[in-house]
Amino acid sequence: MEHVREELDRLLRKGNYGYAAISRMLGRNPSYIQQFIKRGSPRTLDSEDRRILASFLGVDEQVLGGPANTEVDGLIEIPVLDVEASAGFGAIASSENAQTRFGFDERWLRGLTSAKSASLSIVRVAGDSMEPTLSDGDEVLVDASDHASRLRDGIYVLRADDALVVKRIAIKPGGRQITIASDNPAYPTWNDMERAEVHIVGRVIWFGRSL
Repeated sequence: MEHVREELDRLLRKGNYGYAAISRMLGRNPSYIQQFIKRGSPRTLDSEDRRILASFLGVDEQVLGGPANTEVDGLIEIPVLDVEASAGFGAIASSENAQTRFGFDERWLRGLTSAKSASLSIVRVAGDSMEPTLSDGDEVLVDASDHASRLRDGIYVLRADDALVVKRIAIKPGGRQITIASDNPAYPTWNDMERAEVHIVGRVIWFGRSL
């Protein structure tokens, strides 16, 4: 299990993620991840904590001591998280546990993205700020490995304090600043944001909608 702690520490340092911030993301006390990495307490990560971390870091659960994602009858199961990404002014992300899973055909999914399935999750959109592109109740497929250095123009899920929002990002010339906008002109746009100060959860790569 020591190699798991070392690998998690390496991944967090690579992404410049603080122990306390990651612990809070998991809904744990601020010292939870530091104690696991430095003291080996707990001895293993809780299965749901492990799944959320693997998705956030874009790695297979095996890397963090868990089983590999399973393929069932040619389908790859993607977790549907019990949280909403607000297309408005922010949905509180108090719980990010998987409430169910959605199966995608492996070949279809590989045609959509080369991302590992461990980095993919589905969240529900709340609000109308991304109309007409995304509507209230749409479910979006989010690639948590597509952020930071890979950031480019597109629709992303962002974390702002304890809220998740889905917005359109445009990279400004030079690459250091970004514009965060809503597709609905009734909502505000944030210009000249320092990209290093914006917490990108992942890129929206697909959505589903009820008729």
